[in-house]
Amino acid sequence: MKNIKALYPHLLVLVGFVLVSLIYFYPVLQGNKIFQSDIVQYTGMAKEQIEFRKETGEEPYWTNSAFGGMPTYQLGAKYPNDVIGMLDDALRFLPRPADYLFLYFLGFYVLLMVLKVDPLKAFFGALAFGFSTYLIIILGVGHNAKAHAIAYMPMVVAGVLLVFQRKYIIGGLLTMVAAALEINANHFQMTYYLLLLLAIIAVYYIVIAAKNKEFKELGKIVGVFAIAGVLALGANATNLMATSEYASHSIRGKSELTFNADGSKNTEDSSMKYEYITEYSYGVAESFNLIAPRLFGGGNGEELDEKSALYEFLLNYGATPSEALQTVQYYGKTYWGEQPIVEAPAYIGAIVFFLAVLGLYHDKRKVKYLFLAGAILSLLLSWGKNFDALTRFFVDFVPLYDKFRAVSSIQVVLELCFPVLAIMGLQSFFTSEKEAQWTSLWKAAATSLGLVVVLFLAKGFFNFSAPIDQQLMQMFGESQDKSFGISFINALKEDRMNFYTSDLMRSGLFMLAAAVILWLYIQNKLAQTTAIVLVGFFMVSDLFMVDKRYLNNNPSQFRSAREVDMPFEATEADMQILKDTSNYRVYEIQGRLQGRTSYFHKAVGGYSAVRPRRVDQLFEYNVEKNISQLANSIDSETFSFTKSNPVLDMLNVKYVLVPGRDGDIPVINPFANGSAWFVEKIKFVNSADEEMKALDNLDSKKVAVVNSVINDFKGAENIAKDSTSTIQLISYKPNHLKYVSNNSKNGFAVFSEMYYKNGWKATIDGKESEILNVNYVLRGLQIPAGKHTIEFKFEPEVVKIGSTIALISSIGMLLLIGAGVYFENKKKQSVA
Repeated sequence: MKNIKALYPHLLVLVGFVLVSLIYFYPVLQGNKIFQSDIVQYTGMAKEQIEFRKETGEEPYWTNSAFGGMPTYQLGAKYPNDVIGMLDDALRFLPRPADYLFLYFLGFYVLLMVLKVDPLKAFFGALAFGFSTYLIIILGVGHNAKAHAIAYMPMVVAGVLLVFQRKYIIGGLLTMVAAALEINANHFQMTYYLLLLLAIIAVYYIVIAAKNKEFKELGKIVGVFAIAGVLALGANATNLMATSEYASHSIRGKSELTFNADGSKNTEDSSMKYEYITEYSYGVAESFNLIAPRLFGGGNGEELDEKSALYEFLLNYGATPSEALQTVQYYGKTYWGEQPIVEAPAYIGAIVFFLAVLGLYHDKRKVKYLFLAGAILSLLLSWGKNFDALTRFFVDFVPLYDKFRAVSSIQVVLELCFPVLAIMGLQSFFTSEKEAQWTSLWKAAATSLGLVVVLFLAKGFFNFSAPIDQQLMQMFGESQDKSFGISFINALKEDRMNFYTSDLMRSGLFMLAAAVILWLYIQNKLAQTTAIVLVGFFMVSDLFMVDKRYLNNNPSQFRSAREVDMPFEATEADMQILKDTSNYRVYEIQGRLQGRTSYFHKAVGGYSAVRPRRVDQLFEYNVEKNISQLANSIDSETFSFTKSNPVLDMLNVKYVLVPGRDGDIPVINPFANGSAWFVEKIKFVNSADEEMKALDNLDSKKVAVVNSVINDFKGAENIAKDSTSTIQLISYKPNHLKYVSNNSKNGFAVFSEMYYKNGWKATIDGKESEILNVNYVLRGLQIPAGKHTIEFKFEPEVVKIGSTIALISSIGMLLLIGAGVYFENKKKQSVA
């Protein structure tokens, strides 16, 4: 009975988390869904596999609707024996995105319990973590996998700390389950950043154990982590193995080409170009928006209103109120930081920062320095190209660091560490003597408010100019009044300065409010519970108000289920193309890297951070480089191409969507090669460079390009085709293609399907035949004379092997959990 009563506070906290999650995203209770831009793109990309799954109950593991064809391993594929996925589904029982907000709260609460924080303080701490602005914004735009992985981070840290505290059973089990859930979230960049924090924690405890010569205990710790890690990885074996297999095929793998699209030499040693990795680098001074949200203008979508200096300027210039408001909302770009796109500042909360400083002064536990070190490392690495030496070191020498872009997102580690420090500070403050409380309080207040004052004084060192200002100046410079552009920018800068000042004042007031509440507690003017609730209320309210600037449940963000589930409407051009029921591909010139086209057609583009590298290069190095020539070959009367384009032809691109005055125009490519064709001869090359260059003037209907370095092609001199040879696609499924061919001679056929060496098997009349990589991206097959039935089936071995490992590992996890519960109960009974 006593044990059950001890659970009551935790149950109340969980109920509170559910209520807060649902109240914050209350439109989900009305049956609406959040409209997430990234998920909209995913919906377009995944439509073919989702429909196939519904129709057959099977998983295709391949889609032909994006990038000409690619595995669905990173596109929401469902694997057999995914027990951890089932557990995750059970934890995410709330409607999206309330489910992820609940997970934020739950994971952080578990960590605070391990750090021996009482439930009330842990409740407010979990809310502060979950309402950290960046964590809310990624839910708004649809970075669900990232949010998913971040939510389990605190739980993994909690398990690791327990193991280092010698609580091997409960710590090992928590580490095992939390790590499995973290990996299952399928955002390896976030998991990688978590590992950097865990490395700091591990190094500290290992050094301490070694100094104390506790080698036996150290061996136990290593053993526990080894078992937990192996089983967590094993339970996710299918996804990990499939992703690992595909990685080298994607843009995250190293290019074989030694030259760039512009002809210059490719000198990059990393998987991705340094500029691409560091494109999103936090500005050094911009980092202070962690404590004052609009210090650098907020986000790209920040909107000015009637109270702005820019609005007043436009009114004085003669604009009507509606004209002025429309102009400031469209052209009043307040963000003046260094990143190309920022949805919102990564604000952690003024009171969170103040309490973290209090924790550093007051909490005596050395674990605080581990979280401080993690926060500092993540901050420095988030600067990317603005801290070039450190970033290049990590890119060049730290394993796997060069596999990830948008280095600014490593600040999620800081956004985890600071709330931990804050609640550690709050917890330790209320468990110490009054004199020590006052000493730490005034130091924390002086440090935090002193920083605010320094930033106030530093205002004069900034010019509040943004890269977009020059574009606005050029645009407004075309008007008759040449001074208008200068005056417009000056008014805009004034608004940026006002944001800078007002948000610093706002943060200072919140810090001061928290300090006053704690001072009143020291003076016995407030009870402890009252002080905790007031500090928690202000801490969460601060974040809540900032979050609502960017995700505020308006109709543009929450829509009907139908709008979210079917986010695209077919255009007139789409409808015209869809009348053609044959097999072909579509190229949308202005939207190759988006998912809309894939929703309606088999596209050569798509939306993915791990898109197939070679197909991407094909367009960068060939099609898009010569886009003006392509445009010039359009017959304006028939809307068809007058010249052949070797690459588009071999990809079977029958329609090209070209932007017109009233929407896209479907331009017909009469030269498209079709689904498959026999060629007359083989052109051998000896490198990827030669293979790419050979496509420039290739007669793809007659000649196939084969890289002899990666293909063992024998008998090329004997291939031929007669004038009546044919090969036709007679049955289509994304993972199963069937053709019939007729050729009186031994021939070689090229298929307008993407080559992927793992999983695809070809048979000719039931007998397996080797698939060759031809024309840089396509499949080729030697076909003997006569009539034949040719089949391609995608049956990835990695899924079969991985799912077996996942099943065995999941059984092992369940057995360990059962044994752990048994021994823990036995231990408690023996103590009693």
